[in-house]
Amino acid sequence: MTEMRRKERQMPEKFAWEVVDKCTYAVLAMTAEDGSPYCLPITIVREGGAVYFHSAMEGRKAECLRRQPRVCLTCVGDTRVPEGKFTTLFESAVAFGTAAEVTGDGEKVHALRLLCQRHTPGNMADFDRAVAASLHRTAIWKISVEEITGKAKR
Repeated sequence: MTEMRRKERQMPEKFAWEVVDKCTYAVLAMTAEDGSPYCLPITIVREGGAVYFHSAMEGRKAECLRRQPRVCLTCVGDTRVPEGKFTTLFESAVAFGTAAEVTGDGEKVHALRLLCQRHTPGNMADFDRAVAASLHRTAIWKISVEEITGKAKR
């Protein structure tokens, strides 16, 4: 585990998972085909020590993850700019783990249901129809989190 420089901002692991659970989106960092960093925002949902996200079946993200599955996921929780100060106060969590493509339809549907319940709960009445129409062209990835840290700048 990497030591944080500003130890007074480090929070317990439980806090880090709470940030993961409430962030609007996360930023997934991967290794690109030439070895350079590649990152992009994704919508996520957590179940236990795993984080799920969806993507297209093909494309740069999928190619990067298939070639090098080690990832870093950054989540930002509550953010506030205090009046009269030159700073931004925020909560964050950084998770390291390994991404694996989910291949079984049962787990894919389960992950999609969790994602939709979290991000689009008002649309759940149409979930079964939408999944039936798009499951064959939707990839689901599962990050098995091996290390997570949380930070609060207050």
